[in-house]
Amino acid sequence: MIDIDKAIATAVKTGKVWFGANQAIRSARTGKAKLIVLAANCPPQIKNDIEYYCKLSNVPITIYKGTSIDLGIVCGKPFAISALTIREPGDSDILKTLKASEIAELMEEAE
Repeated sequence: MIDIDKAIATAVKTGKVWFGANQAIRSARTGKAKLIVLAANCPPQIKNDIEYYCKLSNVPITIYKGTSIDLGIVCGKPFAISALTIREPGDSDILKTLKASEIAELMEEAE
């Protein structure tokens, strides 16, 4: 999770990132997002909407293991963030980091 935290922080500093559920839904509908990150405690209705539109537009989605307050702290913001849309990752390697961590999780589940 430390690598993901660092990758999110780098994306916020150097890339194009939008905060909030409404922006995430809008980006998922249009398919312009590279990745959408949801906090673990994101409200179920918002989570379902974002997951639905992400499936339609083939936008990758990941669930951040911390709460929305934790996600806000990682982003360097003084407020809770339930959804984070990454339009451009900047200097961050978040897309590669998440793919590697998802593969590792799948291998652990298989064992």
